[in-house]
Amino acid sequence: MNALQKDLIRLTEAAERQTLPDSPWRLGLHLMPPVGWLNDPNGLCFFRGEYHVFYQYSPFHAEGGVKFWGHYKSRDMISWEQCPVMLYSDETFDVHGAYSGSALCEEDGMYLFYTGNVKHGGDYDHILNGRENNTALACSPDGVQLAWKRLLMKNTDYPGEMTLHVRDPKVWKQDGKYYMVLGARTRQDAGAVLLFASEDKTRWEHINTLRTPEAFGYMWECPDLFEIDGQWFLAVSPQGVTGKGPGLENVYASGYFPLSGDFRNECALGEFVPFDFGFDFYAPQSFSDGTRRIQIGWMGMPDAEYSNPTAAQGWQHCLTVPREVTMQNGRLLLNPVRELETLREESWEYSYSGKRTIDLPVLSDILIACEDGELSLNLSGVSLKTSGKLLILTVQEDGYGRQTRTAPVERLKNLRILADTSALEIYVNGGEQVLSVRWYPEGGRRTLTLTGKGSAVVCRLRALRIEKYALS
Repeated sequence: MNALQKDLIRLTEAAERQTLPDSPWRLGLHLMPPVGWLNDPNGLCFFRGEYHVFYQYSPFHAEGGVKFWGHYKSRDMISWEQCPVMLYSDETFDVHGAYSGSALCEEDGMYLFYTGNVKHGGDYDHILNGRENNTALACSPDGVQLAWKRLLMKNTDYPGEMTLHVRDPKVWKQDGKYYMVLGARTRQDAGAVLLFASEDKTRWEHINTLRTPEAFGYMWECPDLFEIDGQWFLAVSPQGVTGKGPGLENVYASGYFPLSGDFRNECALGEFVPFDFGFDFYAPQSFSDGTRRIQIGWMGMPDAEYSNPTAAQGWQHCLTVPREVTMQNGRLLLNPVRELETLREESWEYSYSGKRTIDLPVLSDILIACEDGELSLNLSGVSLKTSGKLLILTVQEDGYGRQTRTAPVERLKNLRILADTSALEIYVNGGEQVLSVRWYPEGGRRTLTLTGKGSAVVCRLRALRIEKYALS
């Protein structure tokens, strides 16, 4: 432990001892920062019987700042422990931020691959000069305490056609070899993903570059390459996509390309499919717990034109609930992990024909069946309605700049809405589409107004249990 890390630990512990003001918007179903700022999920994994969620964390200011890796862990994704910060920016190769990355679980410990950010002062554009995006490796023997970290690759180790924007390593083991994908921006301002291979986790060789024939945005962040039922998918969060329409209405997008061929050799990317059509979703990552693939995303959006009032209360942002990823007819479905159903305490059944208003618990799991494909609902200022083959989501009030987003739907059959104090996740037709949105209703009463014909089940939920990790 160096002197800088000792001071950062003391400062973080002091920040986390602050008493934040009481707020009706502090979340019950979603992981949020103890204090300060949260963004991308990192290092998602299942290690020695426990789920680990790391995240980009700036404890000193709710508007962001130098990034560390905050940490939660759980045995069931219902009760969580807030663990000590795992990665601080305390080395020459990560001094301006321990940026996003992934975890590789081995018998001898947890290996964390991440981007060490260094941004030089001076008259630089920080795209072609004045910046370092270093790929670094850290090791924890127990998943809580850090043993060591080291520099693996610098910008000079990446292909020469790339700018200095190469980051967010995702690493996995396959067929006795290690593979890594890195998000990148070419000198022609086209997004791409670099593929590396290694025999020992430390020496890496560039073996392929994945890209589309025509530029699809100028930068691909947070790449994730994975397989479900024999089909491979490349997930990215592209910046600078010029297209419009559902899934591309935010400043940045997140989604996946179906991949054909062998990603290590000749392969092609299919049509881009958005993961989420709401306002607040970016930088998702996925992992396998041995039986299924689980995805978690940042329930936020960088450089958005809207804001969050909780920043004035000393904290900002949250993660989505864990979502199980499955495939149907070559497309991915996203649904909350089944463990969340154990949070249900009471339920009420309703039918509606015409217009009906229902009182809601603050924490709710709402299941809505639609008989004729037509539906309009309002949940305390957030409205959702069908219009032809579109769903239109509108934040009518308390959205702090959020207005309207759309999602495609052939015929609306059902909805599942997870309603938290200041977050909504809306799952359409069994996870064919998802719309995530932060909203900030005033007052304690929550109501759901349904217009159409069908039925609804409202389940009251208890909150996640979160405790502070006790160091031995």
